[in-house]
Amino acid sequence: MSAVHEVPERPPAEPCRGPGEHHPAAPGVTDSPRVMRLAADLGSHGTTPTRESLLADFWTETEAAGTPLIEPVPGDPHHRAVTFLWRGGPTTRRVLLLVNRLIDRSDHTSGLMRQLPGTDVWYFTYRLRSDHRGSYRIAADDSPVVQVDEEHLRSLAAHSVGDPLNPEPIATRWHGPEGSVFALPDAPPQPWRARRPLVERGTVQRRTFTSGALGAEREVWVYLPPGTKGAERPAPDVLLLLDGDMWFGQMQFENVLDNLHADGALGPLAVVAPDAVDNATRMGEFGGRTPYVDFLTSELLPWAVHRWSLSDDPSRTALAGQSLGGTTALFTALAQSRTRVGNVIAQSTSLWWHPDVGPGIPSGFSEGDQWLTRQFTERPVRDVRIRLDTGLHEGVMTEMARRLEERLRARGYSVTHTEFNGGHDYACWSGALADGLVALLGPRSAR
Repeated sequence: MSAVHEVPERPPAEPCRGPGEHHPAAPGVTDSPRVMRLAADLGSHGTTPTRESLLADFWTETEAAGTPLIEPVPGDPHHRAVTFLWRGGPTTRRVLLLVNRLIDRSDHTSGLMRQLPGTDVWYFTYRLRSDHRGSYRIAADDSPVVQVDEEHLRSLAAHSVGDPLNPEPIATRWHGPEGSVFALPDAPPQPWRARRPLVERGTVQRRTFTSGALGAEREVWVYLPPGTKGAERPAPDVLLLLDGDMWFGQMQFENVLDNLHADGALGPLAVVAPDAVDNATRMGEFGGRTPYVDFLTSELLPWAVHRWSLSDDPSRTALAGQSLGGTTALFTALAQSRTRVGNVIAQSTSLWWHPDVGPGIPSGFSEGDQWLTRQFTERPVRDVRIRLDTGLHEGVMTEMARRLEERLRARGYSVTHTEFNGGHDYACWSGALADGLVALLGPRSAR
């Protein structure tokens, strides 16, 4: 399918504005004490051998500490100076920094890093609130182009990669090069993220499922918790997790699940996670379309419950999705023919979305027209508990989520809304998804 027909998974209006300058977590640009100290040292030592020694020491120190550099802001314990670094080469003309939702996507010059004159040090320092977490990528430009425009920088951004000095990689949607993750000291903890060598492991398998509702086959990831082979066990709870190709194919979410089980934070939980296939298929099926609702609740869920003897109790069944998947999860809870899903985790929900998008129309966005919020007003209330997670750097989506929360409460829904200091980002969603599962399903002893 041509790129002009692929609906971008974001509202087109908001990114033309600054990166969230109207909220208390808004970023600023500042100076790095460490880089400024290096500049001063270089300025006071004119000899080449001394300068080379200073630069070598700086990079040795940086490689040992890892990047970005995180430094205190004098007199402000609630913020940090966060410096992203790139070691350039003799032909490097410019370096572009792309921090999730901090760059103004209508003006990529806002992400151009500075060069310390006469050195291979390229840097950019944000002043960020101390609970920020996010992902980022960097693109170095060695082209001979002297004057650059927005089109050139967008092309450069498409070739961005992770930070070689950062040991925390993160997968990129649709199998692009990995990005990198940073978390400031007060960011919400993610104690279940890393693989632990000694925990008992669940099993992960892939199955091919033929859907009558979709008229197509779908690859499905199935996670079964540790200890499910024994005869004496409770029927595991169920999570339907959208975008299985990302969560299990790239993010290794089974590590999180194994750790949650090992810590007793969850009772036995099975996960059924269909692939999204590709961007065009995802946009054509997600976001409030009845065939996908039928696929999830009338086909896939009953099949999995029967095949692996899982719980069929709606109160022990959850559905989770991110971005347009969040829209899909919420609409599914509302439109399911009978209540099979009693819990929803909707993260960074695309509340700007409207499903009535015709062929060739690049966006379903209509500012002020929250189609999904209206559905919760016009349709009967369902017995569903809802958890919303939204980033403070998601522009118009943040306020839309607040309005949805108000509408849900007014309608009598049990709803929790958490706002994290980050963007539209798997780096944030992964931890929040684990927290949501614990909050909604919890260990069996907590029932």
